[in-house]
Amino acid sequence: MHIMATAAAVVALTAGLLQTAVQAQPSKPAHAGGHSTAASAAPMPSGGMDMKAMMKESNEKMAGMSMTGKPDVDFAMMMRIHHQGAIQMSEAELKDGKDPEMKKMARKIISDQKKEIAQLDKFLAKQGHSMDMMKK
Repeated sequence: MHIMATAAAVVALTAGLLQTAVQAQPSKPAHAGGHSTAASAAPMPSGGMDMKAMMKESNEKMAGMSMTGKPDVDFAMMMRIHHQGAIQMSEAELKDGKDPEMKKMARKIISDQKKEIAQLDKFLAKQGHSMDMMKK
């Protein structure tokens, strides 16, 4: 039962983050006469940030992960996927973002998450688990 609670907590956390990210995305305003501004009509740049798709990919990886029955191992494996998603989103922010404060935060997230992934990898290795075991 502990395993299911851990898995449910991680998935709920990620779903909450996805909900927040979706709500934070600006909606396109309706303009009188059907005209739109250049900003609202501009397509997402090729390779641009698609936070929703990044979160969906991370959620699918966690949901599709085979559980071991060991709460600590399952937690470490799911958190590794979650942290890798944070790195991916932060790299996209560095590439496409404009705000210096957000870019600074993205650099910190990348640094912090890489350190934590190294800790998770070390723990998983001690437990006899590798990245290949994280896949279905």
